Amino acid sequence: MKTLIAGAVLLSTSAMAHDTHFSTDTCDIDLNSGLSIQNDVISFSKKGNTLYQLINDQQLVINDKTIDLTAKQQAVVTQYSREIRGLVPEVKSIAIDAIELASEGVNLAFDELLGAGNKIGADLSQQLNTLKGDVENNFDVNQFAIDEHGSLDADFLGEDFEQKIENIVEETVQNSMGTLLIAVGQELLLAGGNMDAFEEKMEKFGEQVEYEMESRAEVIEQKAEGLCKSVESIDRLEEQLKSLVDEMPQLDVITVQSSDRKKA
Repeated sequence: MKTLIAGAVLLSTSAMAHDTHFSTDTCDIDLNSGLSIQNDVISFSKKGNTLYQLINDQQLVINDKTIDLTAKQQAVVTQYSREIRGLVPEVKSIAIDAIELASEGVNLAFDELLGAGNKIGADLSQQLNTLKGDVENNFDVNQFAIDEHGSLDADFLGEDFEQKIENIVEETVQNSMGTLLIAVGQELLLAGGNMDAFEEKMEKFGEQVEYEMESRAEVIEQKAEGLCKSVESIDRLEEQLKSLVDEMPQLDVITVQSSDRKKA
């Protein structure tokens, strides 16, 4: 019975699972150095040492030396810097959409069992809003950092992030099991004690939730695909900069593999 209840409540999260996994379905993105974005400086580091810096979208500093740039080099540096900054709001938007999708989906499930405005749904929404606030605070375009062991795929916005959402939902279900059991008992009474009829109702409800979540999930998937394209562009700019500036460290700071190449 407990498994049945948990399954009914978690139906909604299954509809979004593959879409938050853009790192595996759309592309794999790896950051092979530390990255720090401040108001006017973007820094890349390795083993505690600064590899190079981009200052005010204009200057390239390597080994504490400002590099004299040609017009062509300058154009690449500026575009490279601006596109890196642009990644932060893209990732932030996907994370927030995923949280909102989960909140909307599981609240539909709780409302079906307990009625609109129930306390369990309100508590869950509060916890997911706290997670949303963490995302808002941690993804600041003028103050963002990730160490060299970080990654922009599963560890950044994939399985670990999805697991946080699922843990919140599962903990809420466990803490509210008594209330949910009573609600399920009432539903069974309405179904004349027919468990098969109740399960069929839950399955149909799950299909309804998935249908209602589908368009929202597609938006997340499209944003994930857009993020991959943005990183692919940054990867190309990095390679271009290494070919144009001899002093550039010959390290692939950013690497990306699209789903097309993964399948090949």
